[in-house]
Amino acid sequence: MKLNALNKLVEQYDNTETMPVLFIGHGSPMNAIEDNVFSREMQRLGKDVAKPKAILMVSAHWETKGTFVTAQEKPPTIHDFGGFPQALFDVQYPALGSKWLAEETRQTVKKTSVGFDETWGFDHGCWSVTKNMFPLADIPIIQLSLDYTKPAQYHYELAQELSTLRKKGVLIIGSGNMVHNLGMVAMKNNDFNTPYGHDWAIEATETFKKHIIANDHQPLINYSSLGKALRFLFQHLNIICPLFIHLH
Repeated sequence: MKLNALNKLVEQYDNTETMPVLFIGHGSPMNAIEDNVFSREMQRLGKDVAKPKAILMVSAHWETKGTFVTAQEKPPTIHDFGGFPQALFDVQYPALGSKWLAEETRQTVKKTSVGFDETWGFDHGCWSVTKNMFPLADIPIIQLSLDYTKPAQYHYELAQELSTLRKKGVLIIGSGNMVHNLGMVAMKNNDFNTPYGHDWAIEATETFKKHIIANDHQPLINYSSLGKALRFLFQHLNIICPLFIHLH
């Protein structure tokens, strides 16, 4: 009877309606504790999406040599930044990890070996998003690292394999920014309720939108060839954007 019950539970998730995949520009860590246009939009997304069995988070802030997933039962909240108010350092996001999803991810990916990591936790690219989307912290989460030694094409192909997890009750979230160059950051009067950007940043964003809507992925993988505006972008784009254009 116990085995039959377990099989029914597995079948339930195997036949789950395909979960969405989200790419969220998490912006400043302050969005985790402030009420602004960004935090409110993340809250809206959390209410609109069906509650997942687990979350696979790909944060631009975890780069490794090789591909890894977090495998702890209780991942720590990492405050990987400096110069912010103490209230931000006091934030804890006590969601559980998921051994099931860590193993499922490792079994799903065939193009490379996926290692288990028990030292990393939830970096701010993760919890600044999930704190707004799922404030109860009642959904298990694992993070997938980005391999800084691999080209964009590698991550695009990795996404082809990861996409099957969406049919097993897994919500996949990418957290970063397509346009992310801190050396050229521009904010209008430091008002997070009034989004603002350089002309080149707006041009780069519109270029990405055009190719994503057209399902024209190869130019996005080779983004540096799309013009001067795209060459201002931060290095994380090389990894996280190709990963998520396929998942989308």
